[in-house]
Amino acid sequence: MIPTHKQSVLAAALLGCSFSAMAAERTHDITIDDFFDIGNMGSVTLSPNGKQAVWLESRWDKELDKSQRDLWLVDIKSRQSKRMTFTNESESSPQWSPDGEYVYYLGKVKQEGAKAPFNGKTQVFRISVNSGDSQPMTKEAEGVAGFELSHDGKSLYFLATKTTTDKDQWASMRTSHSAPKYGHGEQTTNPLYQLDLEHFKQKLLLDDDKVVWEFKVSEDGSKIARITTTDNELVFLEGWSDVEIFDTKTQQNSILADTQWRDNAPSPYGWLLGLAWQDNTELAFRIDYDGHPGQLFIADAKATDKPSLEVSRPGDVTLTSSDLTWRPNSDEICYRGADHGRIKLFCTEIDDGEQGGTRTVIPGDMVIGSYSFSQNGKSVAFSHNGLDHFSDMFIADANSSRAKAKRLTNINPQVDNWKLPQVSIVKWTAPDGAVVEGILDLPAGYKKEDGPLPLIVQIHGGPTAATPYALQHRSYGRSTFTANGWALLSPNYRGSTGYGDKFLTDLVGREHDIEVKDIMAGVDQLIADGIVDGDKMAVMGWSNGGYLTNALISTNNRFKAASSGAGVFDQRLQWILEDTPGHVVNFMEGLPWEKPEAYNHGSSLTYADQIKTPTLIHIGEGDQRVPLGHAQGLYRALHHYLNVPVELVVYPGEGHGLSKYQHRKAKMEWDQKWFNHYVLGQPVE
Repeated sequence: MIPTHKQSVLAAALLGCSFSAMAAERTHDITIDDFFDIGNMGSVTLSPNGKQAVWLESRWDKELDKSQRDLWLVDIKSRQSKRMTFTNESESSPQWSPDGEYVYYLGKVKQEGAKAPFNGKTQVFRISVNSGDSQPMTKEAEGVAGFELSHDGKSLYFLATKTTTDKDQWASMRTSHSAPKYGHGEQTTNPLYQLDLEHFKQKLLLDDDKVVWEFKVSEDGSKIARITTTDNELVFLEGWSDVEIFDTKTQQNSILADTQWRDNAPSPYGWLLGLAWQDNTELAFRIDYDGHPGQLFIADAKATDKPSLEVSRPGDVTLTSSDLTWRPNSDEICYRGADHGRIKLFCTEIDDGEQGGTRTVIPGDMVIGSYSFSQNGKSVAFSHNGLDHFSDMFIADANSSRAKAKRLTNINPQVDNWKLPQVSIVKWTAPDGAVVEGILDLPAGYKKEDGPLPLIVQIHGGPTAATPYALQHRSYGRSTFTANGWALLSPNYRGSTGYGDKFLTDLVGREHDIEVKDIMAGVDQLIADGIVDGDKMAVMGWSNGGYLTNALISTNNRFKAASSGAGVFDQRLQWILEDTPGHVVNFMEGLPWEKPEAYNHGSSLTYADQIKTPTLIHIGEGDQRVPLGHAQGLYRALHHYLNVPVELVVYPGEGHGLSKYQHRKAKMEWDQKWFNHYVLGQPVE
């Protein structure tokens, strides 16, 4: 289980990388502050002619106390890049005009006392690629929820926002007593508009009081697909959402038959996402489930009452993300999938409603973040997070699965002199015989003869997710600790994506058991291999990683310290309070009154009296996914009843993630001090 650099050398060779990090002498020890200097790349979008590309680059701003995204442009041939937007807000959803002269995007501008479009609400803007001048295209008083350009570039379709009030028998009472907040009765719906970009005349296309989460317009504009619900509450999206197709000529709206992804699905609580048109008749879309593999369907828009084609996945691949794309001038539907710690781009041929072959577009150890094809379908640009760099843009021949990719950017040149951790994939055998993988980070220059290291087990969230085989500097663990002499194991335990359907679904009905055994088997293997000191171990995680931190410390006392971030403590409370209760129902295999013993077994509260580990608890004050009560309950048990060292850190104004600079830094410094004291015995300064 000792790491090797052979895979990283191979990956670099396959990518044809010309930004050589080997030329720089690696002298810098990674610090917490380095985290806030990293640029992250997303929404890579290739120009129609394939000669330029844009991306959204997010960076932390200490003065603004947040991370923000800006639009950047790169010339493919010269690899020269430039920043295009300079606001204090985050831009999103870039889309090229068909002629390549403009990039349209969502943004907001706030001017004191101004009306829309400068009232601070989200609007559609366009920026000239040549001059850099930006103009608002919409002026909706309540802002825009999404947009799309027509195929010919003559029209802009967009979703506005409108408040809709229920007209049931209690509506008048809610109106008469408007001071209280009510559980239902009012929604923000999304009328669909079309803006003529030649004459700048706007018309309403469809307003049926639906909440629209996503929409796509067919090539000729004759059909518009939407993912809809009747209410904004997130619980409606996970089990009561529809795929609808609106015919702009007949003004008729139809709903796709949903038997395949509702009645006949492994769970009725699926999240519809991702829409993509091909030839005005074939509509691709996705559905994801907590605890079960997601599905990809191709529907015939002319026969909405008929079953859709379900696209089968290659090997152990689990579908990930919503960015489905039909490759231009082909019959291929393309999508990203998790595969043993990698995120790869796949394309599957669809011919006359039948599935053909599937190919991996880019070879090698890829962790692809976003991608985009040129208008002729011959080139694909994508972001990739490697073993010696964070996300950067690459371009490759989209027709060949053996083509080398060329690196176009180096948005984090400071990393070239960092002492990087040794990142490797390790495998071990679980008690039931299953093979489990994880990502092991070791300090730069470490050799086995140097002796065993203190260990941090860093657990990913989801659980329907996986830690990638790539360099990461995260506020949840990786890179900072290895720079200070720790080993860090990120186990892809049972329930993780990219290891086959059985590996994923084995966790259903067995939470707080099978994945705990998977993780501890990996820890024991590292100890047996002489890499880890079993007397100096800590565990940490966020979301489901926080839940599993709670599970580990409530089932054994082998860890000297723990950092539990936004972790579930009681499954009944989670079903009662969280915004996606279908998640709990899936894993508990029923509702609380149907499976009381499952909820009891799956809760760390049941075993709280066994906890002896000094525990640091992090939680966002307004977390809707794992509400504050879980952290308060764990804190109460440890502090007031069990006399276990504990600190509860509540971050005001935060949700399920930490969005403020000062909060991220506080978390990282708390974790470091906590582990140094309770694991390494260092005094608290």
